[in-house]
Amino acid sequence: MAKFLKWLVLFFTAIILAAAISGYFLYNQLAADLPDINALHNVQYQIPLNIYSKDNLLIAQFGEKKRTPVAIEKVPQQLINAFIASEDDSFYEHPGVDFKGLLRAGLQLALTGKKRQGGSTITMQVTRNFLLTSEKTYTRKLKEIMLALKIEHEYPKDKIMELYLNQIFMGHRAYGIAAAAQVYYGKSLTELSLAEQAMIAGLPKAPSLYNPITNQDRAIERRNYVLHRMLELNHITQQDYQNASKQPSTAKLQSVTPEISALYLAEMVRQKIFELYGEQAYTSGFKVYTTINGTLQTTANQALSNTLHAYDERHGYRHSSQKVTEVAPTVIGDTLPATILRVKNNSATASLQDKTLIEIPWENIKWAVGATGRSPLQVGDVIRVRQLPNNSWALTQIPEAEGAFVSLDPANGAILALTGGFDFYRNKYNRATQSKRQPGSGFKPIIYTTALEQGYTPASLINDAPIVIDNPGQENEWRPENYSKQFYGPTSIRAAITHSRNIISIRLLNEMGIEKAVATALRFGFADEQIPKTLSLALGSGYATPLQMARVYATFANGGFLIKPYYIERIESNEGEIIYQANPKIACPTCNSTEELNRNYAPRIITPPICFLMNSLLRDVVQHGTATGAKVLGRQDLAGKTGTTNEQRDAWFNGYTQSNVATAWVGFDDFSPLGNAETGGVAALPMWIEFMRVALKDTPETPLNMPDGIVKAFISPETGLLTADTNKAGIWEYFQADHVPTSFSSPAENSSADSNEPDEKPTENLF
Repeated sequence: MAKFLKWLVLFFTAIILAAAISGYFLYNQLAADLPDINALHNVQYQIPLNIYSKDNLLIAQFGEKKRTPVAIEKVPQQLINAFIASEDDSFYEHPGVDFKGLLRAGLQLALTGKKRQGGSTITMQVTRNFLLTSEKTYTRKLKEIMLALKIEHEYPKDKIMELYLNQIFMGHRAYGIAAAAQVYYGKSLTELSLAEQAMIAGLPKAPSLYNPITNQDRAIERRNYVLHRMLELNHITQQDYQNASKQPSTAKLQSVTPEISALYLAEMVRQKIFELYGEQAYTSGFKVYTTINGTLQTTANQALSNTLHAYDERHGYRHSSQKVTEVAPTVIGDTLPATILRVKNNSATASLQDKTLIEIPWENIKWAVGATGRSPLQVGDVIRVRQLPNNSWALTQIPEAEGAFVSLDPANGAILALTGGFDFYRNKYNRATQSKRQPGSGFKPIIYTTALEQGYTPASLINDAPIVIDNPGQENEWRPENYSKQFYGPTSIRAAITHSRNIISIRLLNEMGIEKAVATALRFGFADEQIPKTLSLALGSGYATPLQMARVYATFANGGFLIKPYYIERIESNEGEIIYQANPKIACPTCNSTEELNRNYAPRIITPPICFLMNSLLRDVVQHGTATGAKVLGRQDLAGKTGTTNEQRDAWFNGYTQSNVATAWVGFDDFSPLGNAETGGVAALPMWIEFMRVALKDTPETPLNMPDGIVKAFISPETGLLTADTNKAGIWEYFQADHVPTSFSSPAENSSADSNEPDEKPTENLF
């Protein structure tokens, strides 16, 4: 018997020794394969890309995971208590591993053959989420235990808790407690009630099973379990428990709601950040602050929408044959689907998709009335409605024409507002930056700038008479016309640009030579392929985007400098470190010295005298010419140029003050004609006016000050020559100093003034 016991002891000793040796080698093998826990010192959470306006309003968010990391000291203690009660009640006592829990799980496996959930501490979950895969193997579990022990030795408990609370998956793409609070309640952590804290703390066990959105009953059951555990651990009182456990679920899926709508600009930013950083753009928590002004962006959106609706209403109502069963459940732009319930003599009652009843007054329906004079609406019709600024509802339709609008700061090129169409989700094509449209008469200032540089003056006369142009390679001769179909004889350059006379531009280009105008266009930022090398260039037959046209007119607004449009002001890391700061080249009209000009200033492309003359001419377009509609703003410092292309396929207005330059465009994507009389002054100018009414509010007018090299002379508008002060038909005109006329008009013309009238000095106001 003694011999048997001896051998038995030796046998078990051998087994224990073998197990120890095996365990030693296994430990060393696993230890050699363990990831470095020092990586937890610099955790890079996957945080979405956030895009903001210059005034810190959220524009858009891009990224699969919703997460907002939060420091542990900013987490309410009761929320921490809720997670401890739910996930690991001995977190602050154990060394990283709950050996009792592991033993219970092991016994459960031995007795039933089934793995028991539990036994994992918060530290072990941190290990699994940050350093290991989620595969369920015994090897991974051993690594998890070993790493947890090492982590507890290296990091304080609060750091481990912070990692856990920021990383844990909470359902509905929310990672971490701050994201969960926003996704389910639209609240910050400090705003959560006890019941809401317990609901969030109950999610990690099974985010899909205990989710208050998808399974409210199970979620409440889990929440109440967490509350009960908090009561048992003395984190809350009996009264707290009773009050919170009786609360209904207040969870409601919250989307990240942009504070302003700038989706076309947001997509430009997204593409640029992805170009710079690849997939990292969506996970690194970059905060991109754009140059967009929130108020101006909202105004631009509304102005474009109103302008397109106004155009659409001018061209009649497109009767819908849809009935309630065919309604398309979509909101498009500012239009909502609605169903007609009742039609009265002076109004109609309709139901929105959420069952809200609205009244549409006759005043907002009558635009759609045809020859019959009766309402086009019938009970059961599915229509489109929109809410007007006075909160009344109006019958509307989805505009068929499209539009674009862009506003720049002419001093540095910052994009202040940009919209590329009526509805981004309906069509993501950005007409402000991607369209290639003929600029029409909006290109004429390039022609006139060239003319002034070649020695022409605002008083130079060009014959507005029929012209026939034989284009080689084309079957028919070109017989250009003015928009009015009339000819006006000898016409000054000032009158020609003011009234947008086509024939004058063509004759002027022909006299100067096309190559000179092309060279000017290249200076203004046009690419060679955008510029036709024919006389049609005088009518803007090339192509440009609205953003490019705004850049052209910024040169006139800023004193003669070519700025470069930009839209990203700065990029910050998730920690707030500035990793990119824009440093645009700025216009500097007061810079004279070589030292100053070598600094970060935009290149001057036209001289101060030429810029002054062009401003004088373009102000006349608003005060006396094709853009007089803008006079409704009551300002003398508005300048710009309308643009209307052949068959009214494009309608433009490019206008500015010294502080803001903006371009408005209206047209069809398929280049269909807009219709008779749909000129730039009719179809596009209203958009610009509506925007500028807000943009220029409280902005003082800017006088047009004469620079060195400009002089005034009293001339006869009939001849462009000097005339006597007594000539009542005479006008003041501006000239470059070396191009002032030196001869006088005929004595007969000078004597046309009534010698019996008192000798009055002629007015100097050109506008």
